[in-house]
Amino acid sequence: MNMEQIFGLYNYWIVICLMMTGFYIVIASPNMVKVVLGLNIFQTSVILMYVTMGKVEGGTAPIVPPSIANGHAAEAAIGHAAEAGHSIVAHAAETPLADVHAAAEAIVYSHPLPSVLMLTAIVVGIATTSLALALIVRIREDYGTIDENEVLEMDLQS
Repeated sequence: MNMEQIFGLYNYWIVICLMMTGFYIVIASPNMVKVVLGLNIFQTSVILMYVTMGKVEGGTAPIVPPSIANGHAAEAAIGHAAEAGHSIVAHAAETPLADVHAAAEAIVYSHPLPSVLMLTAIVVGIATTSLALALIVRIREDYGTIDENEVLEMDLQS
């Protein structure tokens, strides 16, 4: 593997750096707010990894161009007309179906599933972060601190 290939995977290097940074913050800090921040950094790295994996080089957004969509609509209309027993000669003359199929197959799309799943992950991450911060506020009210070690000591003394 040469240097160009190593630096060509910069997205994955960013993922690794973010992941290890978030992991270190979670492990090293007794401050509960910093732990939540570390978890958010870790989550961001996972989201970036999945979005990077879903990107296809030279691919476009998975949106069908109107000309092809209209061709598919015409093809569907021809199919429905044939099933209903109507004449399809007039419809067939309007749309060259072979051209529509060739145009549809020539387009390279990026995979939409990772992006859709990561949108869900972002929403869940925001919800869990807000819940964690609400719990931290409640812990601060009860114990007077957000340091995990101090909270554990107070629990052991009780």
